[in-house]
Amino acid sequence: MPATEWITLQEAADRLGVHYMTAYRYVRTGRLPARRDGVQWMVDPSDLQKMRAPGRPRRRSGSVRAEGPVKLAARMVAGDEAGAWSVVEAALASGLDPADVYLDLLVPALEAVGDGWAARTWTVADEHRATAVAQRLIGRLGPRFARRGRKRGAVVLGAPAGELHGLPSAIVGDLLRGTGFEVLDLGANTPAKSFVDTARQANRLIAIAIAATSTGREGALRTTIRALHRNAISAPVLVGGAAIAGEEHARRVGADGWSGPDARSALAAIERVAAARADDRG
Repeated sequence: MPATEWITLQEAADRLGVHYMTAYRYVRTGRLPARRDGVQWMVDPSDLQKMRAPGRPRRRSGSVRAEGPVKLAARMVAGDEAGAWSVVEAALASGLDPADVYLDLLVPALEAVGDGWAARTWTVADEHRATAVAQRLIGRLGPRFARRGRKRGAVVLGAPAGELHGLPSAIVGDLLRGTGFEVLDLGANTPAKSFVDTARQANRLIAIAIAATSTGREGALRTTIRALHRNAISAPVLVGGAAIAGEEHARRVGADGWSGPDARSALAAIERVAAARADDRG
């Protein structure tokens, strides 16, 4: 088949009805043939039919996805790191890979904790214990996302000054590392100058993604984005998170685009930027 008829891995994931990370795992494990074209993986569409072939064993992970977040949230709120890790280990044993654990287990558990705090089912102390345990889980899972070889480019992540939630960028950072990006994660409460200095030093910068979980951070976002633009950082600046209502809201604070409300949408947005920049170079 001529190379012009091959499709990108993102297009393949869309046709299969799976997340990009799942399709990337298929490539990494040899289940889906693919070839590199610059920074993109390309797939022969005829190979997708084999992925849909009947009779393939199904992973025994449905109950983990359904019940796991509730169990994990309870262990996190209790401050029980060992118990929380046992939930993660059970998920890995059931067939989930680390990316699935983040997207289908840890993120929903954190959302459950936040909902519980908002409904006053859980206290601020409960939320702090849960956050501390989540940080420990991320620390244990993080090395599993390391990938050898040439990086696809760099992504700078972080939260603006005054934003105290660093977990969103930590999760997205690991997921991006798992797909071959170099990630420079500045964490929570990051001054504008730190974003500028890090972006300047990045090798083959693809994007800057800023997460805003708490409301009232528009001023800090504008300050950071203005500083990046004023210093001629050419990579697009994306903003997202629970506090950003949509594309229009992102544009109002000066961003070049919206990365969406959650980790999945942030990954997809950065993949789109990476593909567009590769096309521009190509």
